[in-house]
Amino acid sequence: MTTAKDLFIIAIGPTPQHAVGQGDLSLALAGAELVDLIDAGVVSVDEDHIVAAGSSAPDDRLLAEAAAQLVRQPPHERVEDWLWRRGRDLSAAYQADLEGSGDLTSKRSGRLPFSPLRVEPADTPVHRRAADRWQQQEPVLTALASVLGISHEGSDDEPGLDDDAVTAVVAAAHDAVMELEAARQRRTIENATFANIWRGP
Repeated sequence: MTTAKDLFIIAIGPTPQHAVGQGDLSLALAGAELVDLIDAGVVSVDEDHIVAAGSSAPDDRLLAEAAAQLVRQPPHERVEDWLWRRGRDLSAAYQADLEGSGDLTSKRSGRLPFSPLRVEPADTPVHRRAADRWQQQEPVLTALASVLGISHEGSDDEPGLDDDAVTAVVAAAHDAVMELEAARQRRTIENATFANIWRGP
């Protein structure tokens, strides 16, 4: 199991504080992958650049895929650039992977047969492991969840991280999500202005 899968399960949990956008989640998942690659010794972070090491590829399929996409020759890729490149449609990839392993299930959001389907974590060891990490307020998972605006009920404490490389990744993920939100807001304003022009006075 990986931090990215744990984060996905927490983000789509049955009682989320708010709906998490796929773009935001994809960026955070890319950050979670990078944290796991750091922890496995596959990469290190030199200032804000990702430096590939000689460690073997992880056993997890999606994490191995992430490792295979690393830029291994100088100039090394910046963390933020990695998040945008690797994060493209990453939430859909994790959803498909977890559905394929039976760790996600689809349920109707209402009682009617044509109510929209909602994806929820199934009661599996994978789900229970993610829930345990979340309940214990494991710092890395808590920090990545906070990037998405998800926090423990009644807890206002910022998660403390004792690894500079992980801290840099979490900070870059936060900045990327903020940048994506700013782009959404600009697009909303532009669309509203365009609509007003067509309506006329």
